[in-house]
Amino acid sequence: MLGIDTRAARYTWTAALTVLLLCLFYLIRTTLFVFVLALLFAYLLSPLVNVIDRFLPGKGTRTLALTIAYVLFIAALFAAVTQIGSRVIEQANTLAKSMPALLEKLQQPVPGNSLRAELIARIQEQVARSSSDVFALLPRAGSRIIALASNLIYVVIIPILGFFFLKDGGEIRRHFLELIDDESQRVRVDDLLADIDLLLARYMRAILLLSVATFTAYSIFFSILHVPFSILLAALAGSLEFIPMIGPVTAGALILIVTLVNGGPFVGALVFLCVYRVFQDYILAPQLMRTGMKLHPLLILFGVFAGAELSGVPGAFLSVPVLALIRIVYRRLRSRRIAMVIPEVPAAET
Repeated sequence: MLGIDTRAARYTWTAALTVLLLCLFYLIRTTLFVFVLALLFAYLLSPLVNVIDRFLPGKGTRTLALTIAYVLFIAALFAAVTQIGSRVIEQANTLAKSMPALLEKLQQPVPGNSLRAELIARIQEQVARSSSDVFALLPRAGSRIIALASNLIYVVIIPILGFFFLKDGGEIRRHFLELIDDESQRVRVDDLLADIDLLLARYMRAILLLSVATFTAYSIFFSILHVPFSILLAALAGSLEFIPMIGPVTAGALILIVTLVNGGPFVGALVFLCVYRVFQDYILAPQLMRTGMKLHPLLILFGVFAGAELSGVPGAFLSVPVLALIRIVYRRLRSRRIAMVIPEVPAAET
């Protein structure tokens, strides 16, 4: 009718609707990122909720288990902030007060031809090269601080959203599966969601354990080596563990620069960082991420850089789980295609 191919029109409408949805997702990307963080927070807290729910008598105790888990989480967070956060803030204030003296020290030539002198000379060169950009960045610093303060509301919103994910996650999944009419397709989607659920749960627990292990190891050894601002640097390194590969490298570089400029044990810190990275990257991390996270380092680097270029720190943070999800879907589709192409081998006649 009217010379319009209905099949082509249907494909065109589908493509236009897909593009429209992608544009909509881009416009609400901040909101989507907050909900993704809430979902990942729910995965972090789900083991504690499940354990408490298992020990509570009777049925319908999910809400009570969630309440107890949140009380325990808030108590642990308050204790950590009280014991560790105060020392981090104290060392950060000390470092901020000593920055003028450190910058003045960087401008002074270091005598001798040692490794320390050469490294400090390189740092002096970079500081001199970038000093002209500091004043250009000052007008934007105020707006950045205001934007950061406005984003602190998400610290309250994310746990609230995580509470609803933990409470109604099973119901949301069941309603989603009811939208699929085909029984076999529903079973495949359910299996895929189960794999994704297991992947995200183990990934978030592994990242949290790696962050805690990094903070613990760094704080202990830096205190033994008398590295300046040991707790502050350990907290920084533990926080940057959430950004794969790039975060640990950035933390290591900052630790070495602070140690070098303040006259700390540079060689000892360098040896410790190398040994710990080998231990974590080849022993600890593979054991914690042994299921579903078998990604090549080149692919991880590509994902981190691409995610950072698209969305900054949020993109770099989400790059590895997104790549792992794509890998799960690809393996599912590939196994299904192989099962369809390769016929079943008939039983041998006797």
